[in-house]
Amino acid sequence: MTRLSGQQVVVAGHVVAVGFDYKDSGDSSDASGVPGSLTGTNSDGGETAFVPNFYWASALDNGLHVGVGVNVPFGLATDYDDGWYGRYHGLKSEITAININPAIAWKVTDTVSLGFGLSYQYIDVELTQNIDSSAACFNLSGSPCGAFSDPAIDSSLKLEGDDSSFGWNVGVLWEMSKKDRIGIAYRSEIKQDVEGNATYNLYAPLQGIVDLANTNPPLAPNFSILSNTTLTAAAQLPETFSVSYVRDINANWTFLADYTWTGWSHLDSIDVVLAGNAPGRDPALELAFQNTNRVAVGAHYKPGNNWIFRGGLAYDEAPVRSDSQRTVRIPDNDRTWLSLGFGYAPSTSWSFDLGYSHLFVSDTDINSNLPTSSGATLIGTYDASVDILSAGVNFNF
Repeated sequence: MTRLSGQQVVVAGHVVAVGFDYKDSGDSSDASGVPGSLTGTNSDGGETAFVPNFYWASALDNGLHVGVGVNVPFGLATDYDDGWYGRYHGLKSEITAININPAIAWKVTDTVSLGFGLSYQYIDVELTQNIDSSAACFNLSGSPCGAFSDPAIDSSLKLEGDDSSFGWNVGVLWEMSKKDRIGIAYRSEIKQDVEGNATYNLYAPLQGIVDLANTNPPLAPNFSILSNTTLTAAAQLPETFSVSYVRDINANWTFLADYTWTGWSHLDSIDVVLAGNAPGRDPALELAFQNTNRVAVGAHYKPGNNWIFRGGLAYDEAPVRSDSQRTVRIPDNDRTWLSLGFGYAPSTSWSFDLGYSHLFVSDTDINSNLPTSSGATLIGTYDASVDILSAGVNFNF
């Protein structure tokens, strides 16, 4: 902010098109544990989403600047077809975090600036999955109510909830010379304690078994499994540490580099606790994430008029440790970013920017051999793709 004069408003939006095209290996199993026994279809769980952001900054007296940013720092959306192979691991997953970050910056000297901000973050979660009704009937009554992994008799579970919490961030900018500057920034972790509801839609014979057990406590004391209830879930979203460097090579060319570390290991698991002695944890939420590194380089070219052209390359690690710890809700893998864009300033009062990024992601294997509550395992491969189209408008006052 201390490099801006007057006031500036930035409004931008990003269309994120994600593909997670799953192909089963033929070795996935249902509750019987026999390889190849799981029935279903292949499916693409990718979604296309629109992600907006907004920033305002204003210069005050005595080297002070204030501003506010509104963005979506974390997001997840996967939605698979009904009846797909991994429906007992996950069907729909939608997690959205909206961050409002007021900040203040102070130009301490001609070369050093400090910044501090507070984050208010709201998170909304919706997770759905199917339940193998036959396996559940067998577990509860000792006899199945149909063939294992028959999509026609599946039941379903929806987990939904929300929460809001606070964090903080700091930064320093050192302008080493007229051509070189370096920035360091830290953003704290934010712990979210989600509260919401678990809603079941059960296959009729299975619903009958649950109703009988709930109305006859001697059959199963404190029995409330597969009954609608409330939930709590704790998740600690990661902190980040970044170092950035900018070099103005000449009047036309600028070189940029960036390194970011993200503390994903805090998100070891998302423990969903259902009230009333219902199941307390689902294996699909055992994430066991690891910390990640992201390295990027880029360049700006200004031909001497009102245009600017941009290009960049980045390598971005995924937090997933191994194929066996990958979940269908986040079938993530390391990726390489290729980004191109341009900007144009019709006048000193406003400008616009366009950008495009393609993420190259290798084929991603999943070997979820830990059975779900339905007893199913999943072994297959994802063909992943990500494309991002961005546009923004900048206003200067």
